[in-house]
Amino acid sequence: MVEVTVLTQPDCGFCEIAQAVLARVAQDYPLAVRWIELGSEDGRDLAMRHGVLFAPGVLLDGEMFSYGRLSERRLRRHLARRSVSADPVGGDQGAHRR
Repeated sequence: MVEVTVLTQPDCGFCEIAQAVLARVAQDYPLAVRWIELGSEDGRDLAMRHGVLFAPGVLLDGEMFSYGRLSERRLRRHLARRSVSADPVGGDQGAHRR
């Protein structure tokens, strides 16, 4: 499960786009999405720590992924690569041969 943290603010068109993108992507990947108001103490702290310049700021498992308009294509590519690297049946089956 990927933990997604979204730093959001009121009346944010890009935040609405992020919500729609995450809803579509969650149909194909297990996501746990948490929305945090950018103006809150936690939101300001996360924004400062991760260099979020404006909403929405998107963190994946606590790591900066993007801010501003969320690219569904980029997010899907990232999650697909991550799924392949986490797959124990992946291409490293012969890695332990001697």
